[in-house]
Amino acid sequence: MAVVLDTDGSTPQRTGVRALIEETGNIWGTLGGGIVEAEAQRHAVDAQRHAVDACGLKRPVVLALDLKHAYARDAVAICGGRMRILIDPTASKDRTCYARVAEARERRERGVLVTTVCEAEETRVALQWLPEDAISETAGFPDAEAIRSCVARETPQVFMTDLPEPGASMVVLVEPVIPNPVLLIVGGGHVGQALARLAGPIGFDITVIDDRPEFTNPALFPEGAVTRCGDVAKELAAFPITNDVFIVLVTRGHKYDAEALEACIHAPAAYVGMIGSKRKVAMIRKNFIESGLATENEWNRVLAPIGFDIGAITVPEIAVSIAAQLIAVRRKGTGHAPARGTVAP
Repeated sequence: MAVVLDTDGSTPQRTGVRALIEETGNIWGTLGGGIVEAEAQRHAVDAQRHAVDACGLKRPVVLALDLKHAYARDAVAICGGRMRILIDPTASKDRTCYARVAEARERRERGVLVTTVCEAEETRVALQWLPEDAISETAGFPDAEAIRSCVARETPQVFMTDLPEPGASMVVLVEPVIPNPVLLIVGGGHVGQALARLAGPIGFDITVIDDRPEFTNPALFPEGAVTRCGDVAKELAAFPITNDVFIVLVTRGHKYDAEALEACIHAPAAYVGMIGSKRKVAMIRKNFIESGLATENEWNRVLAPIGFDIGAITVPEIAVSIAAQLIAVRRKGTGHAPARGTVAP
């Protein structure tokens, strides 16, 4: 197991990124590619074949990489930052811990994976899975408040402290384990199908709603996607919409889009986006506000026309523009609203 422990400056990957590296050097996942990944692979192969401690056991190592070399065609790395990567050939001892994390994700439970690396004469690595409700019982370093803050921010964080042994230190990587957000696609037509194919690889659990059986056929969607056939407004009203649900309205017409929007515009969703031309969106907006179906503030939460303006024409291109916007909102990027601008009153 290779884990990015900490970074400084510009680096190809961030803290908490993991990859599995076989004894052959074959890698599952990525540490950023290029020279950084090649160095990690080389050290991982060496650690599995040759790096052993006094008892003949495989020994973890921490690889420090300086990426601040001056530009040249044959420069080692010029990203401008520094990285430390844990190479742990003993990771199989933590198989049970990883299984608990996987089970928690399946149950949509939150918690943290804590990796403790003691760097002394010999490097030692320990893993611990903490469900969210067990964090309050945590004592020691880091304390429960620091760990809870990582969960609240949904961001991995590394903590460091010195140990009593001369020159020894401890690094603790706290990685929040957060369930995948739910992408609720309302409309199983061509755009909905294309978006569903993109959404799984970028980390969404997918549910598709349509009132037409032929457009909720599971065969149209990626494995694991949930389909629900029924009255769209009623299905939306019954769906548990929380702050980790992203709603995409791509039905077959403005009537169905408006009915779906009416059913979810007051819900605490992370994202509500509706497909349509600027004229269609402006007309629906006017109707919603004048009829009291939504306030100005509630309407302003709706991203419509949906997606970033990338000049999309084909169905796959439209799906890409929507997927990019979903990522921006989820990762709190700078482009929350469509590049084409909010539709004017």
